[in-house]
Amino acid sequence: MNKKDHILNGLLLGAGLGFVLHPEGSMQTLVTTAAVLVPVVLGAMFPDIDTEFGKHRKTLHNLFVVGILYGYTLYFDNLMFVWIGVVTHFVLDVLGSKRGIALFYPLWDKEFGTPVGVTTSSQYATAITVIITIVELVVIYALIHFLPGVVPNVDFASKVQGLQALTG
Repeated sequence: MNKKDHILNGLLLGAGLGFVLHPEGSMQTLVTTAAVLVPVVLGAMFPDIDTEFGKHRKTLHNLFVVGILYGYTLYFDNLMFVWIGVVTHFVLDVLGSKRGIALFYPLWDKEFGTPVGVTTSSQYATAITVIITIVELVVIYALIHFLPGVVPNVDFASKVQGLQALTG
């Protein structure tokens, strides 16, 4: 996907997470959306920094980067949703584009993708982005509400409650 579509994905995902975590549409929903939106969008844009250095779709498009950012959020208790933006960036590049990404770089240069993706310049790229984002939100909803604890050491409800305590 192109940068515009990654930003769109981050914005839609951030807004959607507000409703996934607080579906009642209350002030809590708005506060949660505001709290997760910036880190998710930053995470969705982060991997493409490797267009300026290293090898694009390799240097910052691998599972080691997710691990480092996930560890960062646990250790510093800061930017706790940024790794979600990075993961969603990877999902878009693997499912939505023809090229794929090198998930195990620098150990293995092979790029993983699917044959159903489109080129970044395709007229369908934005529509594919929206569809994949909706699927991501459904998966996140299922993980939070039906399979809590699947993502280790992540308690979304307590993280959001902590953010709400800061905002009053």
